[in-house]
Amino acid sequence: MDEHDERELQALLPALRRFARSLCADATDAEDLVQAALERALSGWRGRRDRAALQPWLFSILYRRFLDERRREARWSRLRALFAGRAEEEPELAPSPERVHAGREQLAAFVRLPAEQRAVLLLVAVEGFGYREAAETLGVPVGTVMSRLSRARERLHALDAGDRTDAPALRILK
Repeated sequence: MDEHDERELQALLPALRRFARSLCADATDAEDLVQAALERALSGWRGRRDRAALQPWLFSILYRRFLDERRREARWSRLRALFAGRAEEEPELAPSPERVHAGREQLAAFVRLPAEQRAVLLLVAVEGFGYREAAETLGVPVGTVMSRLSRARERLHALDAGDRTDAPALRILK
C-alpha cells in the first residue's frame, strides 16, 4: 500500500463507520465490523481489480462481512435454542423510538428499517452512490436497489407522519 492509498483509506474511515453503525444496533459491534472489514480489505489489497473504485469495494466488503456475521449469529441462536430445549428464539427488534431523544426521531425511524433498506438508503442518500454502484456494492440487481430505496423512503415518510405501527416482517422460506 502506498502513501496515496493510505490517505484515501483514512478519508473513507468516517463513511465506513457511519455505514457500519447504520447496520449494527450497537456502536461496539459497528467498530468491530469496520475492523474486520479493514482486515479483509488489507489482506486482499494487491488483488483489487479497480484501483479507482476503492469506496464501493470497501463498502461491499463491510456489507458482506455484516451479512456473514448475521447468518452466523442466526445459526448459533438456533443451536442455543435447540440445546436449551426451547423453541426458536425471536430476533431482537430495533430500539424503540420511545427510548430515543425527541430530536432523534428520524434516526430512530431509520434504525427501524430492515437492514437491506438501511444499507441502500445510506449508500444512495448519504454516501452519494449511484444505483449501479450501490447494486454492485450490495451484490443485487439495480432494480432491487431502486425497489428497496423506494420502500425505505415510503416507510420513513409513514413514520414521520405518525404511523408507529410496525408492519409484520416478511420472511424468506426455503
